[in-house]
Amino acid sequence: MPRLRKWFQRSVCVATICIVSACSSDEDGNARRFLSVGTAPPGGAFFVVGGAIAQAVNNAAGDLNWEVSSEATKGTQENIRRLEKGEINFALANAAISYHAVRGEGGWEKKFGIRSVMTLAPNVALFIAPRNTGVTSISDLKGRRVVVGPAGAGFEYFIRPILQAHGVSYDDFTPLYATQSGAVDLLADGAADAAMLGGAVPTASITQAATSQDITFVGFDPQTRTNLAQTYPFFEAAVIPANTYRGQTVPFEGLNVGSMHLVTSIGENEETVYQFTKLLYEHREDVVRQHPAGRAINPKVVVKSTGTPFHKGAVRYFQEIGIWPESDNG
Repeated sequence: MPRLRKWFQRSVCVATICIVSACSSDEDGNARRFLSVGTAPPGGAFFVVGGAIAQAVNNAAGDLNWEVSSEATKGTQENIRRLEKGEINFALANAAISYHAVRGEGGWEKKFGIRSVMTLAPNVALFIAPRNTGVTSISDLKGRRVVVGPAGAGFEYFIRPILQAHGVSYDDFTPLYATQSGAVDLLADGAADAAMLGGAVPTASITQAATSQDITFVGFDPQTRTNLAQTYPFFEAAVIPANTYRGQTVPFEGLNVGSMHLVTSIGENEETVYQFTKLLYEHREDVVRQHPAGRAINPKVVVKSTGTPFHKGAVRYFQEIGIWPESDNG
């Protein structure tokens, strides 16, 4: 009877370990590891690009015996918290939000242990407004109804500094919360006077808004735009080429408000991050086939610092292929 009890206890222990580590075995008995990539709600670039990344790595994993899948989430803030809890392995995030999370600033209650894997496409965002509202500058937002992104998405981490630099605050207008597609609807039916929209260029929501009505692209003050890029590492000047959107006949001097980047937990296994980075980089064309943002997976962009330290596993791979900046120790 004691021997039976010991056998039962060992069996329960093995089963528990397997469940916790999300393991299984293939036909040859090799342990399979399940890896998840957090994205964002459907309708934006994060959802599509995150799915493409998961699929590319999964298809190329080979002898690693990984099963990689993407998971729709509420976006960057949820992704960071779930990485911290070990509920997901990798995630897409906005670099402006990550910047504050790793420092425990803004609305973050502590310093979160996340690390960058690679920097991806710029998130070129701007305020747009129906032409009949008369909104042409950021100061014109005062007294208006303005969509500032989905509730809880964290857009305030880059919107507030932009507004503050232009002498405007959330108290100066009525903030409305909606997804990008929801914002387009609010603009169309007159329920909103302006909205902050953006992402990888071209952005589907801006294309939709510009196609359905006459839109004004609300410009940034040139010197203020320069100052923002000098003050915050996640801000960067970005130009939207002329004729990207209907009615946009000249280049728009915009702002990358925080690049999309792939992140993981500081505690994620170094070899796992190394192999994931290697597979993704070597099969980046598979991502490009699903979204143009995949073109950002190139030697110049992936190692660009946005203020969040890189994971050692990613640094090891970038050093190995000779693209890691020598002045940066990771």
